[in-house]
Amino acid sequence: MTSPNDTFIRAELVSFARDPGDGDSPEPGSLAHYPDGLLWLKGQHIHAAGRYADLSPSLPYGADVVDYRDKLIMPGFIDTHVHYVQLDIMASYGRQLLDWLNDYTFPEECRFANHAHAEALSNAFLDEMLRAGTTTAQVFGSSHPGSVNAFFSACQKRQLRMLAGKVLMDRNAPEGLLDGAAGIADSERLIEDWHGQGRLGYSVTPRFAPTSTQIQMDAAGALLRNDPSLWLQTHLAENSGELDWVAELFPGSQDYLAVYEAAGLVGPRSTFAHGIHLDHGMRKRLAERGANIAFCPSSNLFLGSGLFDREAAKETGMAFTYASDIGAGTDLSGFGTLKSAYQVGQLRGQPLTAWQGFYGLTHGNAKALSLEHHIGQLASSYEADFVVIDPQATSLLSRRIQHCTTLGERLFALMMLADDRAIYETWAGGQCQHRRDG
Repeated sequence: MTSPNDTFIRAELVSFARDPGDGDSPEPGSLAHYPDGLLWLKGQHIHAAGRYADLSPSLPYGADVVDYRDKLIMPGFIDTHVHYVQLDIMASYGRQLLDWLNDYTFPEECRFANHAHAEALSNAFLDEMLRAGTTTAQVFGSSHPGSVNAFFSACQKRQLRMLAGKVLMDRNAPEGLLDGAAGIADSERLIEDWHGQGRLGYSVTPRFAPTSTQIQMDAAGALLRNDPSLWLQTHLAENSGELDWVAELFPGSQDYLAVYEAAGLVGPRSTFAHGIHLDHGMRKRLAERGANIAFCPSSNLFLGSGLFDREAAKETGMAFTYASDIGAGTDLSGFGTLKSAYQVGQLRGQPLTAWQGFYGLTHGNAKALSLEHHIGQLASSYEADFVVIDPQATSLLSRRIQHCTTLGERLFALMMLADDRAIYETWAGGQCQHRRDG
């Protein structure tokens, strides 16, 4: 007999077990592709994923199989760097980074002193992320601890796997955003309340070096040393003006990265957003410590910050991930992030294949965040976070798909032409949490 915890979905399945390489075809053993597949869920986890013909004889008597054979299922998309508190300033006229912070970001984040506003934006943000097929993200709150309480509370109600943290900033910002000596104490309380609760994790979050004193960054480093299961998120080398400012504020440091190194903030669970203006030595040091750079292509293009060098990262073994960086980013959709990443790559003479793109958005991002044993694959025992993609979602996408003869061509068409309309359903924790209207 069928258990009420069992769900059976028949569809095309695509998942990556490891890096597919840079070739036109994925390396052997890296791709799991079942044109006629079965995804078998038990509660919050995947019980089995494979060929329908192989698994169907094991189905319980009377099993109700959802027939999505005209659709494609992939692991849920993962976003390694995003500011939920900036949702409402997306598409604000794009100036350079430091002007954009002062004109838009800081005034907007002051609103999160109001808990009701934080609750409303938390839910609006999660609605939009799930609509776009994103099931896990590493998220910046504001400097107000209530912004993180509201966000984690909203995530917990939906049983999402999310990382987040309260922004630390004790200088060079409006008075209403400075946290002073209370910043670390607030972070400690948030860690105690939320880190490891359900599927939630805490990321220690100094905004970036210019807005934290050395004392605050040293204290942030102490939090990481006291609990190695914590994550770290901040910004690094996004804009040339930012680099000049850091050099003025920290004249004794070898370079921008050394500021974070001195505080003990660079490790295997550290994500540094952007990393555009790095030299070879900085990339090597990041690689040696196991840290990753969050590549935020639409944001980098929008603010004119520069073009991320994927090949230089690979040459030094530096890990990098894919991220939206809302609100400077222009698209919440993972499809949009990959489209912008492809365009950046073309300008640098570094083509991005669909294999690399979708691996990065799923298993690759999970691995960089030390979550690869929980999410990022359609495989037995993994958490049931996945997206149901409709390749016929728009007339243009449908026309292009009809002319594709290989899986690689179809994935590339999705990477370039799909948007949130192509997300038919988003599942997280074994529950359908978004279904497209119509």
